[in-house]
Formats: sequence, C-alpha cells, structure tokens
Amino acid sequence: MPKLRVNGFTLSLDGFGAGPDQDLQHPLGVGGENLHKWLTTTRTFHKMVLGKEGGATGVDDDLAIRSFENVGAWILGRNMFGPIRGDWPDDNWKGWWGPNPPYHVPTYVLTHHKRAPITMEGGTTFHFVTDGIHSALEQARAVAGDKDVRIGGGVSTIRQYLQESLIDEMHLAISPVLLGKGENLFTGLDMLKLGYRCTEQIATPNAMHVMIGRV
Repeated sequence: MPKLRVNGFTLSLDGFGAGPDQDLQHPLGVGGENLHKWLTTTRTFHKMVLGKEGGATGVDDDLAIRSFENVGAWILGRNMFGPIRGDWPDDNWKGWWGPNPPYHVPTYVLTHHKRAPITMEGGTTFHFVTDGIHSALEQARAVAGDKDVRIGGGVSTIRQYLQESLIDEMHLAISPVLLGKGENLFTGLDMLKLGYRCTEQIATPNAMHVMIGRV
C-alpha cells in the first residue's frame, strides 16, 4: 500500500530542523547548513542536487538513495520552496534549485497565497495548494498512484501531518550539532500517544539515522 513518508530529514541534537532567520543567504536558517554534512558529502547529493559526479558512498549514501525510491509525488511547505513571505510579488522565484530541481515528479507546495503551477526541467511541476494539508495529500496521492508520497519539510509541515497521525514512516538523521534555537520538530507532540515508535537505528560518523513508524 502506498505510504506517506519523510526521508532524510535532518535534526540537530536539540531537535531543530532549521536555524532561525531564513533568507537568501541562509536557506536553512542561520547555522542550519551545518546539519547536513551526512547528506551533502554523498554521491547521491552530488548527482541529484548538484548535477555533478563524485561524492562518498556507504551507509549515508545508501539511505539517500533509498529516500528517492518509489516516490510518485512530494509535498513541501512554503519555506522549503523559498524565503518569500506573504503574497507572491511576481513569478520570478522558482525555488532554490535552479531550472532542474531534484524532485522529478509533481510537487505540492503548501501556501496561503494562490499561484499558477510552474513546470520545471526533469519532470518537476510545482503546484501551489491553498486549502490545507489534507487537500495537498489528496492531490499528491491522486498523481502518485501506487507510489509513495514524500514530505520534504520543513518542520511546520511535518508537524501538521504528524498531529493528524498521517505519516506512515519517518527517517530522521540526527546530526551531532547543537543549534540552540530555530524550528523544533517535537515540541508539544506526544509521539507515543500519536502511535509512533522507533523501529531501527543506524549510526554513521556524521549522523544517527533513526527510523520511526506507526504501530
């Protein structure tokens, strides 16, 4: 049965998935780029995001490869798409990733402000959903068919789906970094009450990979 998944979402040791004060110079918030060494060094990141050869293989790369398998649609929060707040001033901003984003399937962006879909290279089309998380999931599942829907983030988006117990499984990468402040994933969430348990853990030099599922 198709799943709603979170894969490769990185947290600091103190539970933050992004630093504060996101802007063009700090796409992941101040200090947030320090979280992702486990991913940015992999061959998969070099290929899928940078469009280059090279990068490390091993457990981190294996998990990065797994994260892209069997994905038929993505869901993103607006902050994952860009730093712009409020009404879209124009149609110039098309995401952080250049003309060929790493999604390659229909991608649904949660927002409060309407915008026409954007067709990018490589099979990615960004659709902007203004009527909430359930609508985004319904649309994503309709196009994904028998494949899974992956939530890319950010923290607020994942929290909304967790609060409704809609996420089937999560792979979190706990980075050995302290941020001190930012967006905390678990504050106020009773994961046990919501029906989640840790199902697997794998340690690498750059992260503790934790798998969480519904039971």
